[in-house]
Amino acid sequence: MKRFLISIVAMCLGVAAASAQDWAKFYKYEEANAQVTKKPVAVFMGDSITEGWVNTDPDFFTENNFIGRGISGQTTSHMLVRFRNDVIAHSPKYVLILAGTNDIAKNNGDITLENILGNIISMCDLAKANKIKPVICSVLPADRYGWRPGIQPAEDIVKLNKMLKEYADSEKIMYIDYHSVLKNDKNGLPEEYAADGVHPSPACFDIMESIVLKALK
Repeated sequence: MKRFLISIVAMCLGVAAASAQDWAKFYKYEEANAQVTKKPVAVFMGDSITEGWVNTDPDFFTENNFIGRGISGQTTSHMLVRFRNDVIAHSPKYVLILAGTNDIAKNNGDITLENILGNIISMCDLAKANKIKPVICSVLPADRYGWRPGIQPAEDIVKLNKMLKEYADSEKIMYIDYHSVLKNDKNGLPEEYAADGVHPSPACFDIMESIVLKALK
């Protein structure tokens, strides 16, 4: 029994070590990716907002042949690294990129708005090279980050969204504007849309879903 327990502990430690070394978290959707049997209409690439969206309203995704590939805490750099496995491999018609708020929160260290934009442009380039239509989504409003109390993100989010919109217009890429619909007078999310100011409530996701369906119609 003692040897058995030691073996189990060693196995768990090995898995934990492997996961810790997998910076982009390829493992997160490895099994789910293997189970995709038909081309999705759209892959939603993102962070905890996208991950929470799928968990909150899975029927929205299954009924519309969408798949979600959001990972909590991730920045655009993480997403760019796993873009091939989680998006290109499925050959969707669209990829909706909702990213950037964790970059502004400095989850992966300091990064300029220009380099956040650059990562999103690179994802768009990869999509277009593989005959996938990129859709750039505005970063959702936020005037605070509970896990980064020293950061005031509202102004940077507005600036980044302006840069994203200008790029999308210049390249004739679809741009979905959640920000202007959801923001309050502080360029944040009102409490009814996000209790913590960042992660959408079911009511907020309902609004986002109607925007998406209208855009992709």
